[in-house]
Amino acid sequence: MSLLVELVSPERVAYSGEARMVICRTTTGDIAFLPGHVPFIGVLASHPVRVLQEDGGELVIAVHQGFVEVSPPDDDGVTRVTILSDVAELASDIDAGRAQQAKERAEEALRTDPGDREAQLSLRKAEVRLSVSDAA
Repeated sequence: MSLLVELVSPERVAYSGEARMVICRTTTGDIAFLPGHVPFIGVLASHPVRVLQEDGGELVIAVHQGFVEVSPPDDDGVTRVTILSDVAELASDIDAGRAQQAKERAEEALRTDPGDREAQLSLRKAEVRLSVSDAA
């Protein structure tokens, strides 16, 4: 059995390839997918997605909300994990300096107005970007 992963955003296919495991965070908690996983559909939270590759490497991708779908194994035993996200960023796509500035702006806005929903979302996105950048 194998696991085929596709991570798609409106701009491009951010990743397509085989993996031994995919770990992501849904709105109800973290979940890991292995070959043969039962069918699944979930709503993703803004959080890094980890793709553990066949060669032992790990790809970490910043995903800012979206959906994950796991299809049942096909006749060849291939389980497909499809992640659809408005924004999906590889570490190489992230400008860590810019993300740090965005984090600082959001924190300042939240000091002024702790209930500022837009600043809360901006802070979360910046934190995810910095986490993925640091993982590279």
